[in-house]
Order: sequence, then structure tokens, then C-alpha cells
Amino acid sequence: MMLPKIKYLASLASVSALVLLVSACGDGNQATNTTTEGGGAGSGLSGKVLVDGSSTVFPISEAMAEEFQKVNPNVRVTVGASGTGGGFKKFCNNETDITGASRPIKPSEVELCKTGNVEYIEIPVAFDGLSVVVNPKNDFAECLTVPELKKMWEPAAQGKINNWNQIRPGFPNQRLGLYGAGTDSGTYDYFTTAVVGGEGQSRGDFTASEDDNVLVQGVATDTSGLGFFGYAYYVANKDRLKLVAIDNGQGCVLPSEQTISDGSYQPLSRPEFIYLKKSAASRPEVKALVDFYLAKENANLISQVGYVPLPGSILERVVARIEKGTTGSVFEGQGSTIGVKLEDLLRKE
Repeated sequence: MMLPKIKYLASLASVSALVLLVSACGDGNQATNTTTEGGGAGSGLSGKVLVDGSSTVFPISEAMAEEFQKVNPNVRVTVGASGTGGGFKKFCNNETDITGASRPIKPSEVELCKTGNVEYIEIPVAFDGLSVVVNPKNDFAECLTVPELKKMWEPAAQGKINNWNQIRPGFPNQRLGLYGAGTDSGTYDYFTTAVVGGEGQSRGDFTASEDDNVLVQGVATDTSGLGFFGYAYYVANKDRLKLVAIDNGQGCVLPSEQTISDGSYQPLSRPEFIYLKKSAASRPEVKALVDFYLAKENANLISQVGYVPLPGSILERVVARIEKGTTGSVFEGQGSTIGVKLEDLLRKE
């Protein structure tokens, strides 16, 4: 898998003791990033931590794993990207210690974890603005309304809505090429629920992938293309893509650290999570890695890979949740999670 070109990674090339291995994970089709034992003063910790899940959360986990191992050279952290749904399948089957998710756990996945006797702690780690992008040569799609996005992506559009001029009068009579997350992705679930509504289903005749880099490449090479994925993948490829502002009834808003953080980029702002297997939390190397994700001094890593760090008010509640060993999801029983404020849910606990 071609990894995002995150700026801070370039500086790691000079650290000769850190080796980046990219190999197949799971069924051979999913990418895994493994960093071997590297330099650093050392902490006395040792062991192995297995992380998988969302490709959207992958840049965060990859950055955390690499920096964590610099100060904990005897801990081996393996980070995979099999998608939110694929990650939960492995996690609930006791194959991983931590799984990344770009949406809250589904009721069906809660049951899967019960079947596997896996208790979990839900840990928000950042905010993301799911970004709609077009090819830079597109000079007309500066802003799209949510109803226009729905017209593109709803199941009824399959085989019928094929040109840009069908989306808005004045758009050119030009083929519409669509690129989006695969159905095993939490990004797919969130986007289709936020835009299409209902059960969160979409048309099926689009280029789909759980690997966001495939979607980046598709839009970057298709002058008629439009796609969606996490903000980090736009940040890493902004010279190849063009952001589209979204109008949710309050005017056109582009995703940025500010609009994602203050919630004005709606309905596509969302939290990103890791889920920690409770039985693994007692292992010092696993607990230390989770603490590393949430350490205030590591918030810059989250910013550098294109996401928005949690504000202190939320971070304190998340840390307290871990210390108490609180299991389950704060989103259980909420129905739709679109527009639900994470801080309000955490405050109720």
C-alpha cells in the first residue's frame, strides 16, 4: 500500500535504527506497517502490540507506533489497515489488542465481541472532517449542497445519474466519476448515513476501496472524478486534489482544523477512535501505547498527519474513562451518531 506522504515521516529517514517494513496482513490483501526495534533510551518495556482497523485512523496509529518505539525499543508494534469493519472482526475474534475505527461500534459488532468474550474500552483519539474532493482541473464544483451529494450517491442514482449536469443546471455535460470507501469501511458507513440517510446505503456503481490511497489516485487522475475520505489523505495530497466546500444549509464550509474542531463543518465532522481490548489493558506495553496516543505532548503528531487533536475538556474525560476501566460505547442507544457531540455523551457518564 502506498502510504500517505505525511511531512513528519521524512525526518524519520535519518534514524538509521528505525526500519519500516510493509507486508501483507490477514488475507493477503490488507497492508500492515511494522516497525522493528529501534533507537531510543529505552524504558524497560518489552513485548508485542497488535493494532488493526480503520484506514482513516491508520496514519495516527502509524505515527504513534513509530514514535513510541523510539523510546520503547523492545516493544514491537504492528499496525494494519483492514478497514473499520474488518478490524472489528479481527478484534472481536481476539486477533488484535487495539482496533481503529472511523465510526462508533455497531450493534452487530457489539454482539460479535460478546460472542468472542471480548470486553472493550472505547477511546476517542482525534477529530476528522470527512473530505469531498475533485480533480484540480475541475473549475465548477466549488461547493456542493448535501441534497446534491445525496443525488449523486443514493441507491436510486445507480445507472441513472451519470453526468455532472444532472447534479446542477449549469454544470457541464461531463461524465461523473465517483470514488468512495468500500462497504467494509467506517468512512462508508458515516458518509452514506450523513448524506443519504436511512440505513446508510449507496449506489453500487462507483470505484470502491478500503485503501484511501487508491481513492486519492483515482480522483487525481480522473478530471471528472469526485471522491471522499478522511481529511489526512487530502492534507497529504493537496497538490493533487481540490477540496469541495459543503453547504448543510448554513452556507459553504471547507474542512479545516478550525471548522472540524468547532463543529461548523457539518454533517461530515466526526470523532476517530481506537478500541482497547480490556484483557490487554493490563499488559504494561499495551497500556503505555494507549497512554502515548493520549499524551498532550503527542498532540502534534495528530496535527502533523492531518487530524484535529481532542480539546483538553474531552481528553480529561477520556483518560478518566480508561483509568476506571469503563467498557462499552458512549454511543450505545443513541440511534444516529451524526451531529451527536462527543463531549455531551462523555459528560453523562
